[in-house]
Amino acid sequence: MTRALPRAHLNSSRLVRFLTENAMIEAVQATEDVGQKLGDWLDFRQAIALHGLLNPEPQAPATLPAHQRRAGLMTPEALGRHVEKFKAALEQSIAQGAPSGTGLTRIDMPPATLDEPIEPKIAFEPYRRFYAAHQRQMENQVRTLRSQLRGQLAKNSPALQQLAALDASFENILSEREAMLLGKVPKLLEKRFTQALKQHLKKQAEALAEDVNAPRLKPDAWLLPWRQQMRTALLAELDTRLQPALGLLEAFNQESTPSP
Repeated sequence: MTRALPRAHLNSSRLVRFLTENAMIEAVQATEDVGQKLGDWLDFRQAIALHGLLNPEPQAPATLPAHQRRAGLMTPEALGRHVEKFKAALEQSIAQGAPSGTGLTRIDMPPATLDEPIEPKIAFEPYRRFYAAHQRQMENQVRTLRSQLRGQLAKNSPALQQLAALDASFENILSEREAMLLGKVPKLLEKRFTQALKQHLKKQAEALAEDVNAPRLKPDAWLLPWRQQMRTALLAELDTRLQPALGLLEAFNQESTPSP
């Protein structure tokens, strides 16, 4: 008997767990599975299009685009290495800056200094640009990876061809909603940044009230950990963005593994 797969929930991603554990959003009790929630997101035309993909009529095999016909079918091992290399490059870009030879634009973290006089919104602006630049880089790169994976699936069995078509459709349908939801993450980080900065300024004002000659407090105690927290948020977002691609890779591996 085939064991039923556990239902996936919308609040089970690494990014949601990160935001919840750091008190940026409230924990939500899982009451709906992905399929139920997805149904609420689709309009009538999108639902019809997906129904057609899930219930295709018999037809002649589709002709692949020229660039996909020229590219050979990769082995599961080679495709897995390609995905791992891709993931490692983006992770390094977030943690330390883009490695050479990857073609990724280097996006540097702003200097760990705050210009005087300190204004919370102005102080956060370089970090907002830093986060948004990484989001654009991840979006573009992951879209390319998914297209490459779909190209491999499209050369395989009818089931994998159907999955490739479904993934392309879902990417088109959900991209706008995904951008809207992920666009909220920098705003949540800005709120946490502002809270920490105001607390820092309060402590500094209290120290000066006690002793006018007291040295100014350095922001290291809160700013450096917060900067690392921003990188952790980006890594969690990358993990979330990669889930569809990893699902395609898993399906490719299962289809290519001989039955015992």
